[in-house]
Amino acid sequence: QVQLVESGGGLVQAGGSLRLSCAASGRTFSTYAVGWFRQAPGKEREFVTAISRNSGSTYYADSVKGRFTISRDNAKNTVYLQMNSLKPEDTAVYYCAATPSVSMWYTARRKTEYDYWGQGTQVTVSS
Repeated sequence: QVQLVESGGGLVQAGGSLRLSCAASGRTFSTYAVGWFRQAPGKEREFVTAISRNSGSTYYADSVKGRFTISRDNAKNTVYLQMNSLKPEDTAVYYCAATPSVSMWYTARRKTEYDYWGQGTQVTVSS
């Protein structure tokens, strides 16, 4: 069992930055890959980025590539999402999720493959 808690959301102007954190409980966190998804009002939850268990592989949606960076610190049971050059269209609730998958080339973008989800943190980017 893994419990995930997101933090770091808030209101920022376009062009600004935020860093989200996803803190996990449990001693087996390093055996899970982690993804970030987001959901804007009236839209489906969409993939943002993911990182493998040992940070060896990362995956990004085209819409955030070059602006967002995912990283993890297994010693602190935490995954980070650094978001730079934010745009109003990045406004959404951001969720982190964990999967035991080792086939991230297949799993990363598929939200149905993730077993555990946090409650989400709101990110609002004003124009």
